[in-house]
Amino acid sequence: MKWYNNPIVNPFYRDERDEAPEVIAKTAPTDEKSSPTTKEGNVQTAVAQDPEKGSAPQFISESVEDLNNSDFQFGIKKVEAIATIWSKKELYLLYAWIWLMYCILSLQSQSSFSLFPYAYSSFNGHSLISTSAVVASIVGGVLRLPIGKVIDIWGRAEGFVIFAIIFLIGLVMLAATDGVATYAAAYVFNQVGFTGISYIMAVFVADTTRLRNRGLMFAYTSSPYIMTTFLAPKLAQAWLDHSTWRWGFGVFCIILPVVFAPFVALLFVKQNQAMKTGLLRKEKSGRTLVQSLKHYAIEFDAVGMLILMAGFVLFLLPFNLAGSLPESWRRSDIISMIVVGFVLLVFFPVYERYWAPKSFIPWRLLRDRTIFGGCLTIGSLFFGFYCWDLYFSSFLQVVFNLDVTQAGYVGNIYSIGSTFWAIVVGYLIRRTNRYKWIGVLFVPVHILGAGLMIHFRQPWQSIGFVIMCQIFIAFAGGSLVICHEIAGLAVGTHADIAMILALLYLAAAIGGAMGSSVSGAIWQNTFPELLFKALPAELKGEVANIVYSLPTQLSYPPGSPGRDAIVYAYGVAQQRMCIAATAMASVTLVGVWMWRDIRLDNKKQVKGTVL
Repeated sequence: MKWYNNPIVNPFYRDERDEAPEVIAKTAPTDEKSSPTTKEGNVQTAVAQDPEKGSAPQFISESVEDLNNSDFQFGIKKVEAIATIWSKKELYLLYAWIWLMYCILSLQSQSSFSLFPYAYSSFNGHSLISTSAVVASIVGGVLRLPIGKVIDIWGRAEGFVIFAIIFLIGLVMLAATDGVATYAAAYVFNQVGFTGISYIMAVFVADTTRLRNRGLMFAYTSSPYIMTTFLAPKLAQAWLDHSTWRWGFGVFCIILPVVFAPFVALLFVKQNQAMKTGLLRKEKSGRTLVQSLKHYAIEFDAVGMLILMAGFVLFLLPFNLAGSLPESWRRSDIISMIVVGFVLLVFFPVYERYWAPKSFIPWRLLRDRTIFGGCLTIGSLFFGFYCWDLYFSSFLQVVFNLDVTQAGYVGNIYSIGSTFWAIVVGYLIRRTNRYKWIGVLFVPVHILGAGLMIHFRQPWQSIGFVIMCQIFIAFAGGSLVICHEIAGLAVGTHADIAMILALLYLAAAIGGAMGSSVSGAIWQNTFPELLFKALPAELKGEVANIVYSLPTQLSYPPGSPGRDAIVYAYGVAQQRMCIAATAMASVTLVGVWMWRDIRLDNKKQVKGTVL
């Protein structure tokens, strides 16, 4: 059976490094020395126990000297110092407050989902939804890499403050702008801030949890979506009925600073305590302003970041813009954007390997098949999701005649189901200390749900079948999202947590951007053309108004010739979007198959008082 004993044929193949107990690293791993090193004289000791009996090495806390002399960057030392000095009670209270923060953030995010089509429609820009989503997804995804550097070098609290300010500025701009171009820019600004906050909070959860419990805690912090899924659509409907969509953004400009303040305050207070007790010592750099700018430009790999961001924007945007331009695929500007973007993407790894003074993507992480497989998994999942989700709310309102609240309920079934099921998956991971078996089990469920959408997301089908497909995809998504994060984090040390999550989230952003581009291209090249053909002669002059405005689409009564033409065009467009999503599901299977099946209770990444 030697032919079966390899990771290509057997998805549950395990080598010695997947099973062996591992001690917490004292130094940040390098590409030359990937194995953790220990310091002579370290007071940390391990009590060896049998890992197959469900126990793992237990450790005594590090000394002050070990923390200050470790090779970790200062931001990582800060969070380890905080975990060393706070009490279990303070940790529990902090996680309770984090849950409240996620409640408010999810309420804002989900209510905005229902308001965005009306906001764009007020500027006659309904079809710009996918364009803005592509830009926001790319910029937000690529920025996570330098954000990871910021919070590793400066600290989690400092990075959170920066992106909380960006997020709030974006909300103010969304509430106040009067033009579609400015609104689209505000949307991108807002989403960059939101993704930054979400990313930093995810890193903080990973900083303060053991690996075997991490999936359960990720699910815990996402659990508010179960509640806010019901509240957010009603809130959006209330704003539309009794006020304007602008207040849907403006009210959170007041609430969120109050919610963020205690979280940030506690982190800064604990950091100051660690400095006063000598647990942390910050050495002065002695650099001038110019030297500091040069230093951080190298640390953040500013050139590499610009190459990567420009490459993705130039490569993906033309697919979305092509449908709105005459003879788009014969235009030199469209072709040149794609070619230049592709060249930049190919050039990026070459630059990182040979010319970058300091790469922000360690090659030892990129070479690991588990991380690469995790990126394929989440990238393909997000590609499929954004293929069929961008115009889903509008589809439900136009085709099935649902109001904003009802469409919000159906559209958020994925959030409810995946969040609920993620808690179950997190518990199963904690009990079994394995994650890959769950991923392998639920990939077929994901493919089934995506395939059924092709047939059931049609005007003549019952809304019940649409909901059934959403449930299948929700359970599969809840399983695969948690498992791919745990798989990626299991291969690194504490020094790698921020960068591993940044890589996985970048893959999600790229997949989402590609899905948005494909969805936008299908919409632009399908909906207007089919609508024009299906409309009666007296309404053909209204095509532009119908395409770019959801309220105009809803103004035609159900069963009227105009509404029937709109419904028909929506059905064909959605079918093609679902076909594209299903085709990408095969990549999800390949990605999950590549994961290593690492035993989690043998991995020790974080120290101090953690969950």
